[in-house]
Amino acid sequence: MNQLVECVPNFSEGRNPLVIKQITDAIESVAGIKLLNVDPGKATNRTVVTFVGSPEAVVEAAFLAVKKASEVIDMSKHQGEHPRFGATDVCPLVPIANISMDETVKYAHQLAKRIGEELTIPVYCYEFAAQNEERRSLANCRAGEYEGLAQKLKDQNWKPDYGPAEFNAKSGATAVSARNFLVAYNVNLNTTSVRRANSVAFDVREAGRVLRDGNPVTGKIITDAKGEPVRIPGALKKVRAIGWFIEEYGIAQISMNLTDITVTPVHIAFEEVCKSADKRGMRVTGSELIGLIPLQAMLDAGAYFLRKQERSTGISDEEIIKIAVKSMGLDELAPFDPRQRIIEYLLEDDKPQLKRLTLEAFVSETASESPAPGGGSISAYLGSLGAALASMVANLSAHKRGWEERWEEFSDWAGKAKTYQTRLLQLVDEDTQAFNRIMDAFAMPKERADEKLKRTAAIREATLQAILVPLEVMETAFASMSVIREMAESGNPNSVSDAGVGALCARAAVHGAYLNVLINLSGLKDEQKSAEIKHKAEELLYQAGYKEQEILSLVYEKIN
Repeated sequence: MNQLVECVPNFSEGRNPLVIKQITDAIESVAGIKLLNVDPGKATNRTVVTFVGSPEAVVEAAFLAVKKASEVIDMSKHQGEHPRFGATDVCPLVPIANISMDETVKYAHQLAKRIGEELTIPVYCYEFAAQNEERRSLANCRAGEYEGLAQKLKDQNWKPDYGPAEFNAKSGATAVSARNFLVAYNVNLNTTSVRRANSVAFDVREAGRVLRDGNPVTGKIITDAKGEPVRIPGALKKVRAIGWFIEEYGIAQISMNLTDITVTPVHIAFEEVCKSADKRGMRVTGSELIGLIPLQAMLDAGAYFLRKQERSTGISDEEIIKIAVKSMGLDELAPFDPRQRIIEYLLEDDKPQLKRLTLEAFVSETASESPAPGGGSISAYLGSLGAALASMVANLSAHKRGWEERWEEFSDWAGKAKTYQTRLLQLVDEDTQAFNRIMDAFAMPKERADEKLKRTAAIREATLQAILVPLEVMETAFASMSVIREMAESGNPNSVSDAGVGALCARAAVHGAYLNVLINLSGLKDEQKSAEIKHKAEELLYQAGYKEQEILSLVYEKIN
């Protein structure tokens, strides 16, 4: 499996698109890099760039970006709302797939070393790449910002991890890290007061506020036995926050970094800011996402707000995301396009997908001279339709007048059906891909002995995959029948015929996929494995037929 690393450098330029373009061009010049997002901010005069690739490619692209930034950005002339101390202010590496944090740390140090030695820029390593506990915090590394950097570099305790301990007036310093996925998130307030915004930030951020004697603003700071300020912790773990005024929008914001969204998700941060603002006589008007966000974070947010409304969460991802966007006002300051802001959507294969076709286009593609999509993909699609009908009955039941107390029960059933529906829809494409792999394997050269061996191995592997995909279609479609049965028995009686059609679709999916298993088994040169798969497939076919009759009996009984 390929290793995948994300890099999210922040550059101290958010107003000149020509300068930003030169930096992103440097990133895209590296083969294997995919530029996912470029998010400039005028008020902060800062641009957040997100790109992904193999670790080696990411290190190379990040280095070229830092190099270009050092050439086109002059920190001695920089002004902006966001804390900063360098042309490339921060450059974190984030493990995405098939790579550990320890491995990512090594690449972060490799990058930091190159920046320090080849570009003579002081580099501090923070988060997981930090070489001592004090430097783990980015705030500590960046304390004093650009204006205090010259003095900071004279302090032996703040000698850079890499590069010279000399003030680089043009480029400043750079902080490099390996870290978990971080979400940069701003919440908008109906005030222009930075002081009032900061009061909310202190309420919610993990570091909280310092404890004072008497007046909480002007009173003397209370210290502990070591002389350190005593702090009143804020409400949210793994959250950093400050308040600021954004002239571009004419409002104050709470600017947050959510450093671990498994601890404090976006929607919980939003709700906590709402509570604090309301308590202090202000109102949240919306929010703003900087850069990208994982799909699950948006689905969790949408589901949270749906549950607050006592509505079913077993609806399409698109609808759940729409609820999240509207509930948190993510489109208040600018349009929010999920396809451009959710990382999984941006990482989707660029190749055309059958599941993205319109109904008419899918039918036309099936009817064409091409052998794929064929019966296997159609079987998977039938199964997804059967599961979708189960979802529909569950969602209608959750909204049925007089059944309000059962909304959560039916929401759970809709969620289960949606899981089957989603997987079967993925298998539509996977079945066609499996067929194409067989064709590619047979087309491999076979003149030399080594070529014959590779071709034989490729055919064997592709054939097994072409069997296992329809077998999974059988398993998933059959599993969906448990939800369909429940909806036929206890769902909205006005939709019982829909549950019956769902059962017919699911059974057809199982039977159709069974035919594909059988025809591909003939090419598997492993008698024992072939016998095991055939036995399993036959058992699934028998069970699906029995389950179909059981469901249809319920349906006819209720209709009559």
